[in-house]
Amino acid sequence: MNTLTEKTLAPVTPESKPLVLVVDDEYGPRESIAFTLSSEFNVDTAGRAAEALAKLRKQTYAAVVLDIRMPEMDGIKALEELRRIDPDVSVIMLTGYGTLLTAQQAMVAGANQYLRKPPDVAELLEAVRKQTQATRLRRHQAHLTREMQELNGTLKREIEQNEPQIWQGRASIELVHDLNNPLTVVIGYATLLVEEARAVSKLDPERGQKLLEYASMIERAAEYCHHLSENWRQASKKATEYAPLDLVQVIQEVRQVIFFGNAAVQLSGLTVANARGSKFELMRVFQNLLKNALEAGATRVQVSLVQAGDRIELTIADNGAGMNPDAVKRALRGGFTSKQNGTGLGLSICRHLLGAHGATFNLESVPGKGTTVNLVFPSVAPTPGA
Repeated sequence: MNTLTEKTLAPVTPESKPLVLVVDDEYGPRESIAFTLSSEFNVDTAGRAAEALAKLRKQTYAAVVLDIRMPEMDGIKALEELRRIDPDVSVIMLTGYGTLLTAQQAMVAGANQYLRKPPDVAELLEAVRKQTQATRLRRHQAHLTREMQELNGTLKREIEQNEPQIWQGRASIELVHDLNNPLTVVIGYATLLVEEARAVSKLDPERGQKLLEYASMIERAAEYCHHLSENWRQASKKATEYAPLDLVQVIQEVRQVIFFGNAAVQLSGLTVANARGSKFELMRVFQNLLKNALEAGATRVQVSLVQAGDRIELTIADNGAGMNPDAVKRALRGGFTSKQNGTGLGLSICRHLLGAHGATFNLESVPGKGTTVNLVFPSVAPTPGA
């Protein structure tokens, strides 16, 4: 095993070094860890939890290496307070008392990684490399989320003030609304992919398969985003092209790609439901309807499909908060939302797109009992050879 006094990797420029805070009440271990990290990171130190928390209130760090056993305030309590100051920074807990209970306490309190003390040099460096990168990704994601919330707020105010009624005049607003979820998915899967890539090895085929799955999800979500933006750009130049498709497959893809395979969403009834339309426009419809149900607190969203002569009847029933009749009317009219950062355009978008597909839309909702959406699509014969 390496020791903390061994020489570390070649130095990099100070400008490119992430800032790391090392917190340990023991001078020797604290300075040894700081010296080990200094070749790749700018390092700040603190001898007490209170001192570290004061530094965190004034300075943004890429990672914190925090000892658990300290006087006055131990690492677990310090971590809980730290999370209130900076929820995004990665925290690596160190202790010479490596019990399972201590590790569990650290993780519950918000630690990102747990190492025995004294740590192996290579293990410590790799942990800090990984966690500083994770911090950067979380901060970037938080920044994008804040920008999206601010933009949604601006759009909502514009809708309330101007109440635009022309579909083409609202295209850009609706595009932002619909890109919100898929872009979050892209960011989320990208983060998973980076973290998994750092852990995978060429001799670990199981993790290699995970990387392929994550990459596939990113590709499909990005394809969806690209279609939305391209469709918006080309909307005034050409009509949307419709083709035979399977509604069951479209819903399954939305559930998997947009909602991470959320187990709350269940399908029943037809295993194949042939209709004609635009796959990506129908993905927008199902994305909005499922998203509304889940954001209303639903723990069960039942999607059922039945054949009724030359029609396909599709029902989405949830056990969420529900709406009163006045809220239903305002939601269907557009511009109304119960969410702080929503635009209130979801159901308006759905009704427009479904109408273009020759489908009907009906919504019933009861406060405290949930919402049921009924869609009726024209059925088509299956494609030969499908």
